[in-house]
Amino acid sequence: MHAMRPGYPPPPMRPPGSYKIASRNRAFEAFLGAEARSERRTRKLLDSLRTQILEGSEGLRIRRVFTTPREVFRLELELPELGYQRTTLLDRDALDELLTADDVRAVVRRRLRLG
Repeated sequence: MHAMRPGYPPPPMRPPGSYKIASRNRAFEAFLGAEARSERRTRKLLDSLRTQILEGSEGLRIRRVFTTPREVFRLELELPELGYQRTTLLDRDALDELLTADDVRAVVRRRLRLG
C-alpha cells in the first residue's frame, strides 16, 4: 500500500529465482528417461484432445496425411468460443489410443457423419 501513495518509491523487483515453481513434477522431468518424457507428453496431449472433443467443439476433421514411412493423421478441431482452430498431427498409435474411450469414439463418429 505504501507504494501507491505519492512520495514513496515503487516496490523493488523480485530477485531472480524467487518465483514459485508452477509444477514440481515438471521440475524433475529432466531425471526421467527420454522415453518416459515422451510418453508423458503424449498422454497429456491426448488428454487435452479428449477433453476438447467431449466438451463439444463444433468442427472436427480427421484426415490421413502420410502413409509412408509411417501413417500420420491430421486432427482439426474448431473452437469458436476460443476463437481458434486446433490442428494436431498424430500417428496411428496415438489416434487409436485417443479413440479407445467409447464416449470419444461415439462423438467422433457422429461428427464425422454430420460433417
